[in-house]
Amino acid sequence: MGAAYVVAELRLGLVEFNWTFVFQIMNTIILFLLLKKFLFKPVTEFMENREKEIADQFKEADIKNEEADSLKEEYLTKLNKAEDEAREISKQLILKSENRSNEIIKDAKIDAHEIKARANKDIEREKVKAVNTLKDEIASMAILAASKVIEKDIDEKNHKALIDKFIDEVGDTKWQN
Repeated sequence: MGAAYVVAELRLGLVEFNWTFVFQIMNTIILFLLLKKFLFKPVTEFMENREKEIADQFKEADIKNEEADSLKEEYLTKLNKAEDEAREISKQLILKSENRSNEIIKDAKIDAHEIKARANKDIEREKVKAVNTLKDEIASMAILAASKVIEKDIDEKNHKALIDKFIDEVGDTKWQN
């Protein structure tokens, strides 16, 4: 038996329909069924479960992204509202401070006017007092001069009344100028 015989017999054995070929087909079918039962089905189920998990994770990620977008929108709305409120409070404080400063200025002007009025009254009072003092001094000097001129004892009370009357009549017109 030579090598050429073995090769020829192998070629003929691969294509011959005999019991070996039937057993090989049956073994292949049984192997396919066993693989399908114990390998393909669990792997397919595993792949489907894994695919479902990934799909669920994508859905969950989409939901979380939508929630994040919603929260971001809500945050921006609240931030804008807070900025508007801050601006409004600032405006109110500025307006309030301006009103308060105007009130302070108005009160200061009223106080200044009152102080000026009091000062004018004090000046008038001091002026009258000074005029009266001056009148008294002039009257005393006039009495003294008159008594020296006539060298006679004069009733000081009567002369003073006469001189005061004279000074009042003449002095008022002079002091008012």
